Amino acid sequence: MNLRRLISIVVKELRQLRRDRLTFAMIVGIPTMQLLLFGYAINMDIRHLPAAVLDQAQTVHAREVVAALGQTEVMDFRYFVKTPQELDALMRAGKISAALVIPADFERRLIEQTSDARPWPRPPLQIIVDGSDQVVQQAAAQLALLPLQALINPGQALPARNVEIVNFYNPERRAPVNTVPGLIGVILTMTMVLFTAMAIVRERERGNLEFLIATPVSPTELTIGKVLPFVGIGLVQVTVVLVLGVAIFQVPIRGPLLDVYGAALAFIVASLSLGVFISTLAQSQFQAMQLAFFTFLPQILLSGFMFPFEGMPRPAQYLAEIFPMTHFVRLIRGIMLRGAHLSELWPELAALAAFCAVTLTIAVLRTRKRLD
Repeated sequence: MNLRRLISIVVKELRQLRRDRLTFAMIVGIPTMQLLLFGYAINMDIRHLPAAVLDQAQTVHAREVVAALGQTEVMDFRYFVKTPQELDALMRAGKISAALVIPADFERRLIEQTSDARPWPRPPLQIIVDGSDQVVQQAAAQLALLPLQALINPGQALPARNVEIVNFYNPERRAPVNTVPGLIGVILTMTMVLFTAMAIVRERERGNLEFLIATPVSPTELTIGKVLPFVGIGLVQVTVVLVLGVAIFQVPIRGPLLDVYGAALAFIVASLSLGVFISTLAQSQFQAMQLAFFTFLPQILLSGFMFPFEGMPRPAQYLAEIFPMTHFVRLIRGIMLRGAHLSELWPELAALAAFCAVTLTIAVLRTRKRLD
């Protein structure tokens, strides 16, 4: 081995890396992004869950309990309703993740907590949680441990059971019910973005772009033509996950199956548009894979699939709202687990449509039928 020749090769590789600005940026960008996401944005503390209050007692103690629970910052009481039907509508639409129900006989139940007349007095409070999100169940369990009497009269904490947890949509608390719908988004993100990110780049590397230049195909037709074949592939993947999820894990599909595919189709198009946009930035298939991976991590970690969305700092939440997977997780869980319709979840659908419009427009504008 000749040390001089070896050093020459090393210097040559470093110079080539310096000219490849995208790869050089990824060397710094990927560890920086991972550090920020895991160390700052990913917070297991659950705070500010959107919630509603159904106060059927309308007493001073009931209002004190609502105020005290609000000060814990676990639940953010945004709605005060009068009927259980209003609670059900808000939860189906995904506007709330939890609800505090104070029964009409709240004062009597509170007295029973201090008496020995009944061995198992009824809990004075009821917390209804959205079982389609496992994180919300954990937050409700934390609130159930709070001493109710201490909230009203500090220093008089009682060991009695004060809160009854009612788990909507997943009463058995089975983990696959929460994870399988979100896995549809993870699988589609990893395949659709990567496939299309390499589509145009592959044409350039293999020399097929010369043939496309000689054809009367417009940039719009070229971009859409690259996207359409993968739409069918994405729908096949959705079908496979649904069939296996129902057959093996008994995951329910409470909403219309047509709405499930409608939400999946919107997300597939959004992911493909992101992939096509990435392909217009990359100069090689390796760069395309790097950029695709660069979008995987924030989408999976910030979408609410793995970590509590409400526990993230505001800047991380604003960033998450940009990515299509955040809206798809809300859509697919709402339809499959809560039985909601697309019309009830239209804000998430509108966000996906806006993302598609922006990324596809930029991709079309950046697509040029020229080798340079």
